[in-house]
Amino acid sequence: MSASNTHLTRQLGLLGLTATGICSMIGASIYIVPFMIQRNVPGIGPYVLPAFLFAAIPAVFAALAYTILASAMPRAGGSYLYASRAIHPYLGFVASFSQWFGLSIVIGVIAYVVVPFFRDVAVALNWTGLANLLDTPWIRVSLALTLLWLFVYVNILGAKFYERTLIPLMILMFILGGIVIISGLSFDHSDFLSALMEKEGRNLELTETVFHWPTFLSAAALLFSSFIGFDSIAQAGGEAKNPIKNLPRAIGLAILSVGLFYIAFTYAVYHAVPWQFVALEALEKDITAAGILSYLLPSGLGVLILLGAAVALVNDLPAMILSVSRLVYSWAEDGVFPKSLSKIHSKHQTPHLAIILSGGVSTIGILGSHFAGDIFLGIDIMVTSMLVNFLLMCLSVILFPIRNPALASQISIFRYRPVQLLIGIGGAFLLTAFLFIHTLKDLNASVSAWYFHSTPVWLIVMSLASVLFLFQWKKLKSSGVDLKTRFSTLPSE
Repeated sequence: MSASNTHLTRQLGLLGLTATGICSMIGASIYIVPFMIQRNVPGIGPYVLPAFLFAAIPAVFAALAYTILASAMPRAGGSYLYASRAIHPYLGFVASFSQWFGLSIVIGVIAYVVVPFFRDVAVALNWTGLANLLDTPWIRVSLALTLLWLFVYVNILGAKFYERTLIPLMILMFILGGIVIISGLSFDHSDFLSALMEKEGRNLELTETVFHWPTFLSAAALLFSSFIGFDSIAQAGGEAKNPIKNLPRAIGLAILSVGLFYIAFTYAVYHAVPWQFVALEALEKDITAAGILSYLLPSGLGVLILLGAAVALVNDLPAMILSVSRLVYSWAEDGVFPKSLSKIHSKHQTPHLAIILSGGVSTIGILGSHFAGDIFLGIDIMVTSMLVNFLLMCLSVILFPIRNPALASQISIFRYRPVQLLIGIGGAFLLTAFLFIHTLKDLNASVSAWYFHSTPVWLIVMSLASVLFLFQWKKLKSSGVDLKTRFSTLPSE
């Protein structure tokens, strides 16, 4: 077999890498979370946008840490590789295993959740028969599984096919999201109050609220989840063209474009709809941007907004599948996971077995969402996993020149050591604070059983990962592998 058949090939350009990050970050959360947060964090009131901006700060620190590490280690499995070479293989594996598990489950959750959005489009178009069909439980599960495995197949077919699928979806998502922004900026609160009186014959009292720091920080910790996903660019490092330049650029472009989109989207909706109305509605039912803007917009535009939310969800799937599968590939290539999972497809040049395994775990996410009737446990596990992962990336920036000076000398961005320390220490401090807030909120949540708390579930998963790592580590030792050399250098290409 030729060398091209045993390693990943560099086919993803800057646009494809940036699209991977953007589509992993922007999901239906932007259509739901900034509005349902009025229920989840009572009292946040008019401070949603400032909380969004505050949540972006630790995300930016994490992104800067990724750009530094990516410039020195442009290989597949980014976060695993970075921590394993900069700190220790165990921490690299455990952090990335929790990331892989959390994101794989969430991929299944997303595939399951997207079907009701298409159902709502059918309802808005008065396609009653189709809407009822999409509401049938076994059909919903079947469609979710079909959608998941369709994008598993897209990933197997290779980077070029993946790019041709993802980039048009990203453009469509921005166009449909732009409708929300333009619509929201075209109306103000007086327009909404007039429409509310005309449609429902009710007045709305625009009460004031007092800023409260604990409430603000809780909201920011929740909104931080919206910035998770740019790390998928780093996982694709083994397939990036000109990776030393393109990986940091793609991460920067993804964070900047998504951040601006989030701010414009949230500002536009609250510009048109008073937060007092959003808070009242959120207490009584689940709400979305499409639902609250429907008071002002003709039905046709409402359908397009719903379609935008559905496309945003669908976009998550191919990008996140690529991300999690490259972690598996990287573990297997290093020998801390079964070696067979690093096998590359002879025709498509993709780690097809790693992709299939990740698709299998995501299937559990679909079935779990269906039988448990709850999607938020998987999301909470993902947030815990990613906070730990981002924290370790910041620690990697701090320790990299100390633990592995040879590789650290290859850093080509933010080479000035005081800047690196500022990014690493600042990010570690903020992410630790967010992790503390998130964990405290989880442990204090009122749930029907202990296993609906994400923290103990995450700890159980980490314990299983530790056992697996120790088993594979002993195998590597007994096989005579020079562990010091292997885990201080980059995998070959």
